[in-house]
Amino acid sequence: MQVPRATYRFQFNEHFRLTDALALVPYLHELGVSHLYSSPLFKAAPHSVHGYDVCDFSQINPEIGTEADLEKLANALRERKMGLILDIVPNHMGIVSLENLWWQDVLKNGRTSQFANHFDINWESSDEKLRGKILVPILGDSYEKILERKELKIEKENGEFVLSYFESKFPLAPNSIPQNCSIEQLNSNRAALDELIQKQNYLLAFWRDGDLRLNYRRFFAVSTLAAIRVEDEKVFNDVHALLRKWIEHGWLDGLRVDHPDGLRDPENYLRRLRVLAPDLWIVVEKILQPHEQLPETWPVQGTTGYDFLNQVNGLFIQSENEKSLTNFYCEFTGEPTDSGKIVQDKKRLVLKTLFVTEINRLVEILAQIVAKYSPHQKFPHGQLREALIEFTASFPVYRTYVRAAENFVGANDFHFIKQAAAKAKELRVDLPPELFDFLRRLLTGRDALPRVQADRRVSPTDLENEFVARFQQLTSPAMAKGVEDTAFYCLNRFASINEVGGDPGKFGVSTEAFHDFCGELQTRWPHSMLCTSTHDTKKNEDVRARMNLISEIPNEWRETVLRWSKMNERHRKNNFPDRNMEYLFYQTLAGAWPISPERILAFMEKASCEAKQHTDWNNRNSEYDNALKNCVTAALAGENFIGDLEKFISALTEAAQINSLAQTLIKLTAPGVPDIYQGNELWDFSLVDPDNRRPIDFEIRKQLLAEIKNLSAEEIWDRRAEGLPKLWLIQKMLNLRAQIHGFSTLDYKPIFARGGKAGHIVAFLRGEKIAAIVQRFSLRLRKNWADTTLELPVGIWRNEFTGEFFEGILRLEQFFEKFPVALLVRK
Repeated sequence: MQVPRATYRFQFNEHFRLTDALALVPYLHELGVSHLYSSPLFKAAPHSVHGYDVCDFSQINPEIGTEADLEKLANALRERKMGLILDIVPNHMGIVSLENLWWQDVLKNGRTSQFANHFDINWESSDEKLRGKILVPILGDSYEKILERKELKIEKENGEFVLSYFESKFPLAPNSIPQNCSIEQLNSNRAALDELIQKQNYLLAFWRDGDLRLNYRRFFAVSTLAAIRVEDEKVFNDVHALLRKWIEHGWLDGLRVDHPDGLRDPENYLRRLRVLAPDLWIVVEKILQPHEQLPETWPVQGTTGYDFLNQVNGLFIQSENEKSLTNFYCEFTGEPTDSGKIVQDKKRLVLKTLFVTEINRLVEILAQIVAKYSPHQKFPHGQLREALIEFTASFPVYRTYVRAAENFVGANDFHFIKQAAAKAKELRVDLPPELFDFLRRLLTGRDALPRVQADRRVSPTDLENEFVARFQQLTSPAMAKGVEDTAFYCLNRFASINEVGGDPGKFGVSTEAFHDFCGELQTRWPHSMLCTSTHDTKKNEDVRARMNLISEIPNEWRETVLRWSKMNERHRKNNFPDRNMEYLFYQTLAGAWPISPERILAFMEKASCEAKQHTDWNNRNSEYDNALKNCVTAALAGENFIGDLEKFISALTEAAQINSLAQTLIKLTAPGVPDIYQGNELWDFSLVDPDNRRPIDFEIRKQLLAEIKNLSAEEIWDRRAEGLPKLWLIQKMLNLRAQIHGFSTLDYKPIFARGGKAGHIVAFLRGEKIAAIVQRFSLRLRKNWADTTLELPVGIWRNEFTGEFFEGILRLEQFFEKFPVALLVRK
């Protein structure tokens, strides 16, 4: 197995193709990257900007290139001793495109389709109208009104009859069109057209009905992404056939597995994948909560690095100022700050609105299980539903990995399930406590279920297995939608914390805790990926690096926000936008300025809709939406406000750049495989998608990379406005890693400074010859190191950035004069 030295992420689409990546291979090689890390390459929905809506696993996406192009890219990488990492999506497929032949065949032939078992469809829905059919919630109004307006028509395309609804086309079941009846007759006769539509294997419905009636499993709450059953061997083989070919050709060196928590049995899927790719480096997009460990039995090299992201981000948040910043947030917005309660409330909200159909299906199964094991105990469906919602909302992690069929439950899983049951029982004293006890026993194994009929065990069936599997597939989207996509936009007291895998209640990370985390990485997952920005992050690393400085200046921040709010009060209308969004607006500007009105407006629209407090994607409040848009637009046009904003940010700029370099150097030297998200080798102030998928100017990056070779540290720092320090640091560090055999296996050992400013230093050794030293809280420090020192191990150490030599005890008062971070190599 070839463990990458560092990966570089590319987002492929019709505007950035494989041939574009091929042209950039020399640049990546010169930068020091060992592996190109690609977004999904399989055929996606037309004009997909991300590739996660795969509609055909059997071919490469023609919008980004051909297999010949992929082969050329793989060969070009191999010629430079580089490799290719591929992002794969085993959980779901995009189903809006006619080019998803599997889904089209199921719509056409229903349960008799050869692909009926490829998708997770409930053909025996409790909704009688859906028995043997698939709900297709695509209509802009009720079916009756759409039919009345004659928006549904029969057409002929490529020699076959289809049902047309504007751009959407649906196949017709064989022999469903009456003989001796023309298209014109059908389209002009409402009753005849309705009769034909009712014969189909699908039920067209108002798009709002999707969350209430959908009878197929999907990705999160996205009805256009249908889940696939890769737990079935045939489905697994069909999904991975082309991938197998690419592996056998030697084009791939690693895989990134998207959303493994959505799978029915993640570990067995990964074992099957490991057989398919025995020599590839594999990481999983597993979102770990604080104090949660990746299952050590998984045959992978680690996660995609969100655990690292939140640890390193927390290093630059000054925790001692949490109270003053929280108090001001309360004063300014009037919003609650109990993160635990907010998370619980928002998870309940999405379970009751976005995941109704998933809850209903579980309640049906649960009712049967309760009747089986407790025949004399009657629980109304309403109580079962409420208990299930509270229990799901109480889960402290994304999901557990119980395998009921094997009667396997890990120690950590048992702990999390027990914890959730206790919390749910405490919060819902109005519900029978034995309901939560029953759920706990059901999820922790059959041996714990009640005994009935003279203490004889009821013969286990697939019923319990089904409940456990589906429940575990629900807790993950409940966490993602409830926390990442709701709570993170509601609790805005310090938006830098609200990142994928982050804890909105955790304000800062101590150096001791960070060193403990890195020590665990080195011991357990030395080849895990380390990220600081991805296609899914809420804010890019450089945005967070600047936003974190607010934690160092709470009093100044308070005065500044009050001043800005006073300037912009005249732009608000009827108390809209709310103070919470206004506060997020100021934080975002502080982190991402300069930013165009179009970009910040798109972000604020997304933030307000995701928060679901005054408006949301499914129920737009036009009064609020217009007020928010007008207020943001007017604020950005205000010369006094913008002048004040730029003055405030100019005072943060250098400290923000130091933060960015510090977290970059840590990422490049900590245990694991560092990943660089496209374009982030220079300063990049992108926000949440689609903002972070904008085209990258690689020409300027190539030009600057060529220039930095002959520049000194001082000259590099003088040109910091261009982003040269970050590019230079990455190039130097990656090329040093290339010279050190087995860098990823080197021991990790923290070094602690002494003196009055010791808390401003983060330093550690890799092996016996590498030392990384960075500063933090530089805004507050103001270059006053006083008596602070750092003792180096015996030997003469060279600073690879400045060329200076050191030994013994370092006095830090002049150590960072030429460059704000240091990489020492013992000679």
